[in-house]
Amino acid sequence: MVTAVDTNILIDILEPDPVYGLTSKEALKKCLREGVVVACEVVWAEVAVAYAKAHEALANTLEHMGIQFSAINREAALMAAKCWAEYLKRGGERKRIAADFLIGGHALVQCERLLTRDRGFYRTYFRGLKVISPKEAF
Repeated sequence: MVTAVDTNILIDILEPDPVYGLTSKEALKKCLREGVVVACEVVWAEVAVAYAKAHEALANTLEHMGIQFSAINREAALMAAKCWAEYLKRGGERKRIAADFLIGGHALVQCERLLTRDRGFYRTYFRGLKVISPKEAF
């Protein structure tokens, strides 16, 4: 089982978030027991903002957590574009950025599921993607 992990889960764990930190950590552990957990370059970049100049430390931390780097391929990028176009066609505002769609495209095309707290968005625009939230992981 290959699980893509969203930025919000990693931030929950690394901060740690007082509300979501523990459930996100336990959900990540469960996904790791069930297979491989990956994060695309968008997730790595978004998490790296919190690490300022300590990017090597971030890479080591994510690897220690069991998160593997998985680059977005062409098919996933094109899927992201298709879903973003659908979002805009439906009247979606520009508050959703390309990064969200790239994360979803990567998960749909290259993984078997996505661990995120933003399940409604991904379920709406990435039909066929198995989306799990930390609460659903148990």
